[in-house]
Amino acid sequence: MRSISRQFVRNFSACLLALVFAVPVSLFAETAHVVSPSDLQQQAVSSSHARQQNVEKVRDFLSSPLAAKAMQDAKIDSKQVKDAVASLDDQELSQLAARADKAQKDFAAGYLSTRDIALIILGVVLIIVIIVVAR
Repeated sequence: MRSISRQFVRNFSACLLALVFAVPVSLFAETAHVVSPSDLQQQAVSSSHARQQNVEKVRDFLSSPLAAKAMQDAKIDSKQVKDAVASLDDQELSQLAARADKAQKDFAAGYLSTRDIALIILGVVLIIVIIVVAR
């Protein structure tokens, strides 16, 4: 009796393993993670829109009279720096846009002096130049 139950367990295990290895794994995979082309297009459009907004934020920040004066005092070509903004990758651009936006808000609120904002502008310009030169 004992050998019959062992034999049954062995046969059952062998059949189960054969079935597991014989059935393709793709049958068990969920297909809910597949992204539709319209979703991809929508994501690309939103990413492009966000990038354009970030480029505009940084360029507006660098176009302010204070920024122009700070770059002129440091003998930095403002046109070259503004053109270099477009060559930044999305992550770098979003970080600089966030910093520029925060600096403008802090300056408008009176938290930063003219000297502080000039130093921030020069820092942003320096970061842009370093990134462009490193490529």
